[in-house]
Amino acid sequence: MRAIADLRALWPLVGYRRLLAVRLVSQLADGMFQVGLATVFFFSPQNASTAVGVAAAFAVLLLPFTLVGPFAGVFLDRWRRRQVLVVGNAVRVGFTLATAALMVTAGVGPGVYVLALVTLSLNRYLLAALSASLPRVVDDDLLLTANAVTPTLGTVAAFVGSGLGFVIGRLLPAGQGRDALALVVAAGVMAAASALALRLGRDQLGPDEPVTTSLRGSFAAVTHDLAAAARYLVERRTPAAALGAMAWARLCYGMVFVAAILISRNLLADPADSDAGLTTFAAVLGATAVGFALAMVVTPVLGRRTGPHRWIVVCLLFCSAAQVLLVMSVALPAVLAAAAALGLAAQGIKIAADTIVQRDTVDEVRGRAFALYDVLYNGASVVAAAIAALVLPDDGWSRPVLAVLAVAYVVGALAYGRTATEPAPARATEAVIA
Repeated sequence: MRAIADLRALWPLVGYRRLLAVRLVSQLADGMFQVGLATVFFFSPQNASTAVGVAAAFAVLLLPFTLVGPFAGVFLDRWRRRQVLVVGNAVRVGFTLATAALMVTAGVGPGVYVLALVTLSLNRYLLAALSASLPRVVDDDLLLTANAVTPTLGTVAAFVGSGLGFVIGRLLPAGQGRDALALVVAAGVMAAASALALRLGRDQLGPDEPVTTSLRGSFAAVTHDLAAAARYLVERRTPAAALGAMAWARLCYGMVFVAAILISRNLLADPADSDAGLTTFAAVLGATAVGFALAMVVTPVLGRRTGPHRWIVVCLLFCSAAQVLLVMSVALPAVLAAAAALGLAAQGIKIAADTIVQRDTVDEVRGRAFALYDVLYNGASVVAAAIAALVLPDDGWSRPVLAVLAVAYVVGALAYGRTATEPAPARATEAVIA
């Protein structure tokens, strides 16, 4: 089978193995960090028991990178990406330890929120660096398989980290201390990710000619660089269309994710028992992780036959089918089955979109392309949370809303299916590189 042959072809690539190790360890730490915050932001007895509360927490967690993300792409194309992985992981060790210390000494307050925002912004920045670096260690003919394996394994690592964080936290009695313990362990794993990045060559991940202007000069160039990069992506057509499909899918999926939190906490568990709600939601996340893992296997096989463009269409239609299952029933088995199906399809869309953006974008623009990718990803999630706050009941389950989402996925599939399947020459290339 071609997919198995491709997987075997990836493993001997030393640069790929080393970059994969950095990603897995880094996202393992992400999962530990996020589960410590999830308990505080979503499942503490006093927080986020309503649709509005969950939406507000999402805004706090995701809005910062949506706002600072444009700067990330500029720096990814101006700084050595290997150094970004080394220094970025080291810096977030300090922020994570400071967050844990504040949670224990002063409790959850403005300081914890600010540090959490900064750390989560760094997390997304590092993921953009990892995505932009992948084509430097993998040949074009293996990119689809690499994009199926790498981000999916990273997501699975994050889920494993979440599970470990959940278990580690339960070693202590309820309170801020058990959440802080998960953060301390996460900081140690982040330090390991920083050390692993040192195994990569200093210039191995590009860009080929890093810009060495001053920080002030870099910020001054942000508007020009991003406008040129956006023009380049639009002129190429296929990367812009893939980003649009990804954002649309994330908008729909984000609303379902908010609904899943509320259903887990207020419908499938006693609303007064936040630990029971967190346990139920952990099961939902586990089912989603199974879907992500299946996407890693299915996408290289079927996606290669259909091509990444048609595969996105197929996955959007599959998302619609999963939504219909939720419309029909909110029993736990139905919720878990829908979570697995949505996880498979959502990850399939991401794999294909990653492949298209990487394949059809020159290296000098990839950093900005993936920073814009993350801005759209997080922005769609914030908008989804805001819409969910307006239309979802506090128990999270609304047949009309979920039915509308099923239709929305079909609309997205039809619209994306009409876009170009091959990139066009880009007149803006010289302006972007300049």
